[in-house]
Amino acid sequence: MEKRYDYLIVGAGLYGAVFAQELTKAGKSCLVIDKRDHIAGNIYTHEVEGIQVHQYGAHIFHTNNKEVWDYLGQFATFNRYTNSPIANYKGEIYNMPFNMNTFNKMWGVITPAEAAAKIEEQRKASYTENPKNLEEQAINLVGVDIYEKLIKGYTEKQWGRPCTELPAFIIKRLPVRLTYDNNYFNALYQGIPVGGYTAMVAKMLEGVEVRLGQDYLADKASWDAMADKVVYTGPIDAYFAYKLGVLEYRSVRFETEVLDEANYQGNAVVNYTDAETPYTRVIEHKHFEFGTQEKTVISREYSAEWKLGDEPYYPVNDEKNGALYAKYKELAAGEKNVIFGGRLGEYQYYDMDKVVEVALAKVRAELA
Repeated sequence: MEKRYDYLIVGAGLYGAVFAQELTKAGKSCLVIDKRDHIAGNIYTHEVEGIQVHQYGAHIFHTNNKEVWDYLGQFATFNRYTNSPIANYKGEIYNMPFNMNTFNKMWGVITPAEAAAKIEEQRKASYTENPKNLEEQAINLVGVDIYEKLIKGYTEKQWGRPCTELPAFIIKRLPVRLTYDNNYFNALYQGIPVGGYTAMVAKMLEGVEVRLGQDYLADKASWDAMADKVVYTGPIDAYFAYKLGVLEYRSVRFETEVLDEANYQGNAVVNYTDAETPYTRVIEHKHFEFGTQEKTVISREYSAEWKLGDEPYYPVNDEKNGALYAKYKELAAGEKNVIFGGRLGEYQYYDMDKVVEVALAKVRAELA
């Protein structure tokens, strides 16, 4: 097949959209394809009852990188949404991340000095010299009360195994704030694009040819023949037909429903931290945009074991998978006309701002 494009971009998510935008601006011809029937990857939003629904879970943009913030500001206006999730433990409500509001509810303490003393007392009572698992590490950091109510159940649901079987390094540190500040992120810039993420990505892809419902790996040779270079944002192990083994992920499934009421839980995100509640959290989408619609849309989020064919969400960045990814990365370095990028292409959990930052750096190097 005759080559028609300078670049084939596999994946219409944020990484692919940055590449398409910058390459097109530089006068390069691009074709963007995606296996799904929509653009925007996992940040895809769509309207239900006038509410922008985050189909693949809550995505709150936050960054300290002014260049990234200004870059996306070309394609969207961001609202003032601040991420302040709450935790529901058997009907008790606690603020997240751990701050003075949390400690006041937990122990009745009022001053930062009282809170610090209580945490230290709890830590010392159950301290383990060399923590061998996540449970011991978490208790070393914040003590038994916070661990039992706000960490244990949620983490075990998230990872699908007991905290005593999870490595200590997963919780190297826990945010402990001795201020009455419920803002989850210590980020200078934060918000949600007005009108949703899909509209933002669509603006980034304006003037670029996009074909949806196209499986690159199912007909790789034909697609490769259409362009000089490929930007690949799919799973790196799938690209090489899993010949070295399969990289592991955790997956997530959602139960989304429209409710005939204006306000279900009063907050965009509520984490359920007890073991008995089967889901990890409930998202009420309208609160991301301060909605006043008569109805509401909620999504219950369930963490799930991942198997081939499922949607991969969180890379399992343990020693075994890290070693396997390093081998795939070596193979990728040998693919001279292919750029591997993004969460799946680099087997790395990226916040959205980091995706943009890395993609911009990569595409600028490409164009240099």
